[in-house]
Amino acid sequence: MSQRRLVVCASLLFAFLEALVGAPGIGLAQESVVSGKRLIPVSRVAFTEGPAWHPELGVLFSDIQNNRIMRATTEGELEVFRSDSGKANGLLFDHQGRLVACEGGNRRITRTEKDGRISILADTYEGKKFNSPNDIAIDSKGNLFFTDPRYGDRSGLEQHDADGRAIEGVYRIGVDGKVSRVLGQEIARPNGIAVSPDGRFLFVAVNTNDAEGSDRALYRFDLKSGGDVVVDSRKKLFDWGQDRGPDGMTVDQSGRLYVTAGLNYAAPPHETAGKYQAGVYVIAPEGGLVEVIKVPMDMVTNCTFGGHDQKTLYVTAGHTLWSIDTDAKGHTVWTHQK
Repeated sequence: MSQRRLVVCASLLFAFLEALVGAPGIGLAQESVVSGKRLIPVSRVAFTEGPAWHPELGVLFSDIQNNRIMRATTEGELEVFRSDSGKANGLLFDHQGRLVACEGGNRRITRTEKDGRISILADTYEGKKFNSPNDIAIDSKGNLFFTDPRYGDRSGLEQHDADGRAIEGVYRIGVDGKVSRVLGQEIARPNGIAVSPDGRFLFVAVNTNDAEGSDRALYRFDLKSGGDVVVDSRKKLFDWGQDRGPDGMTVDQSGRLYVTAGLNYAAPPHETAGKYQAGVYVIAPEGGLVEVIKVPMDMVTNCTFGGHDQKTLYVTAGHTLWSIDTDAKGHTVWTHQK
């Protein structure tokens, strides 16, 4: 099927689901960040995750089911950027414009160099393999922070504490290449991750979605100037109860968080579709819901800002990459924007 037909089909699906779910961008605050603008389907693949924007390449995103990274160009074309991606999930561009990927299938963090070579940044901690690196963030100095949960089959886990309990932690790859665990048993199962624009805070989405009464909330931790986390500074910013918890996230220049979460249809036995519908939850830096940008597909997985003015929010959900114009300007570490 041609890319044009895919977009048309996605548009028709959007119109149908919108009638069921309701219009996106329903505001809960006096000032909306989307001002009634519409969510638009950009492209469609098997399963979307981890969008990352580049001023020359366009939007890259993970197609996990087909084990590849796709590129939606600035001209609106769709092409394979990298095949055999190691079941890559979260993506970002570093300060030099190189793609960094969480390869959940290969249990490692990699960087695609300018000449196409793949460099392994980290695949073990203290000689033991990571669980399944999921999502990644970077600060202004170049420190990388990534989450390492394990969803599904838990056999083969190597990260354990002194009591033999599995550790689903958060790690930092310093600018010197050293790998450190910055959070361990202090959180249950980290997923999405972000750093505040001023570098003062680390935000971690916890989504333990396979047990009743489990934690599904967004937390904030203080960050020291060197990239160390103040463990006892944990503050809960938002809680999704027993609905589908938070997945990926991004931030705007005002420090507001854009967190993907929620369901339109129940996924029993552990994820209900009740109070929190599928969408992007805009949350204030100090906590509290600002707005919900509703998405007419379940499994809203991640989001990022892009576009020439950094005011386009790209959202991966279901089989589709979506976009919506915003009045907010995204925060990015890409230092060579046009």
